[in-house]
Amino acid sequence: MLSYRHIYHAGNHADILKHLVASQICRHLTKKEAPFFYLDTHAGIGLYELDSDQAQLNQEYDTGISLLMERNDLPEPLEAFVEIVKELNPDGKLNVYPGSPMVVNHYLRQKDKMHLCELHPNDYPLLASLFPKKRVANVVKDDGFLAVKAMLPPPQKRGFVLMDPPYEVKNDYKTVVKALAEGYTRFSQGSYAIWYPVLNRRQADDLINAVAATKIRNTLLLELNIRGTETKRGMAGSGMIVVNPPWTLEKEAQEFLPFLRDALAEDQDAHFQLRWITPE
Repeated sequence: MLSYRHIYHAGNHADILKHLVASQICRHLTKKEAPFFYLDTHAGIGLYELDSDQAQLNQEYDTGISLLMERNDLPEPLEAFVEIVKELNPDGKLNVYPGSPMVVNHYLRQKDKMHLCELHPNDYPLLASLFPKKRVANVVKDDGFLAVKAMLPPPQKRGFVLMDPPYEVKNDYKTVVKALAEGYTRFSQGSYAIWYPVLNRRQADDLINAVAATKIRNTLLLELNIRGTETKRGMAGSGMIVVNPPWTLEKEAQEFLPFLRDALAEDQDAHFQLRWITPE
């Protein structure tokens, strides 16, 4: 279908959770000297101009990243992520918001490598222009799910795979789990993160249960809902399913998830969950 454009939602609560987790995984990877490989199955355009007509339509960043920019009481992982956003907006005004490729790029060293997939015909050239040097990132107009099979295991032997399809096609819910199982079979030591929307509780739980059915060990669930999940007002929240998370992530999330719940809540039913789908 390829109708989804992330620019309409850049900087919202779901982006914050997704990019905060990605930031923490990369921080962990860079603590070791050995290089790492990053695969982004649905990379988008990489950097979002918030004064664009699309971003201005809903201004979702106003109830997301904007609420965090001036806080001086952020938990340390969240403070580190917000600092990335601030560095991209040196004049102090929120003009742009980083997609996952730019968040990871913040941590990238010369020896590390990114493989960025984007299939949308309008978004791919924008992403490619943002990363023109193949030494830094290999940008391809390709189905990112297929790249999981094609690119793993990476020569670096260490890595992080982010899978965040738009779920505009219902089959994405099954395909993302299949891709996870395929990737894990090929590269079991890698870290994997699946982002998912909470449009309704049953659909989200079906995905979580499907991941549990793979029996992949060491799988952590982080979910943030800014309002009750039984209402019919669009996306109430989102989650990240992380295989082989940094050993510190659970403890860090015990602090940043309640903080985000309180900071971004739209009603009294805002809540989060943090639990192991399957322990190590």
